[in-house]
Amino acid sequence: MDSGVNMERLLLLLHADESGSLPKVALECIESARTLGGQLDAAWTVGLVGGQAGAAAAAIGSCGAARFLAVEGPDFDAPRYATDAAAAEALCLKADATLVLAPATSRWMRALPGVAQRLGGRVDTHVVGVSVQDGAIEIQRWYYRQRMEAVLTRAARPWIVLADPGASEAWGGAPQEVSVETVSVEVPESLRRTTVIGARAAESGAQTIRPDAALLFVAGAGWTKKQKDGQVRAQEASELILDIVRKAQASLGSSKSLVDLAGEGQAVLPFLTHLHQVGQTGSTPRHPKGLATCCHGEEPHVVGWRFINERRAVNLDPNCGWARGKADVLYVADAFEVVRKVNELLDA
Repeated sequence: MDSGVNMERLLLLLHADESGSLPKVALECIESARTLGGQLDAAWTVGLVGGQAGAAAAAIGSCGAARFLAVEGPDFDAPRYATDAAAAEALCLKADATLVLAPATSRWMRALPGVAQRLGGRVDTHVVGVSVQDGAIEIQRWYYRQRMEAVLTRAARPWIVLADPGASEAWGGAPQEVSVETVSVEVPESLRRTTVIGARAAESGAQTIRPDAALLFVAGAGWTKKQKDGQVRAQEASELILDIVRKAQASLGSSKSLVDLAGEGQAVLPFLTHLHQVGQTGSTPRHPKGLATCCHGEEPHVVGWRFINERRAVNLDPNCGWARGKADVLYVADAFEVVRKVNELLDA
């Protein structure tokens, strides 16, 4: 197959939730597809999967896609590998796609690598940028353990690209009715062996992970150490941290050392899990602002902050890692006093 840039057939592959809505990362991928379609000077197609895919198509009808395809029905409402993979494969074949762009949701991350295998193509995950350079499509991808960014291109087609949240600005166009081509997918009983019986929320007592929050508040191990009065004030630390996260509607992160302490059953910040861990072996959030408290700014932790636009830190040590160019502003202060005052201001 000719993989020249002028021969590319771009498919934007999205899935809708039970209400027919699209996640924010899907809107970001729409903007990426619009940009890429312009660089390729080519029409592009939207492929939708879900119980109410038609409603999702109307919500993004003005996005500029030349064609809308949909696989919909009760069998495609809930995430399930067998039916999701079958639907995605059918849409790729219907669109005769050479390049497939999709959001890196848990649903697509689970299903699309298998689709690439079925189609004899290739897949790349955790992509943070897609563009056309010197006539070739290039992706940008981070390799977290090596702490480096790679620019890759592939000759194999079809090429499935899963873009991480925050890789692009979200598209914000108006709804518009469009003509949707329904793609039929047979669903035998063998594809229904897995069923979704419900959803279970985290039992932490409060929502502390908010991917779309404006602020990421990160707690370090210093919160659980002896303070200047010689006492360990873990209970007070827990209350202050949960208070600021709730009042500021912030997302909570943590350093690996503090998460490990919580995982060992010690009586310190019991609401933390490894899902909160930010860094080389944790998450890489993309909030507009970040505030690190009682963290020392060590390299493995800071590597997770690369996409935070504005970084600030509170630490009693003026020579900590944050002071060495890793934070835009370092406040040399007691985090207990700072957060207590901020909570008072938020109350006011």
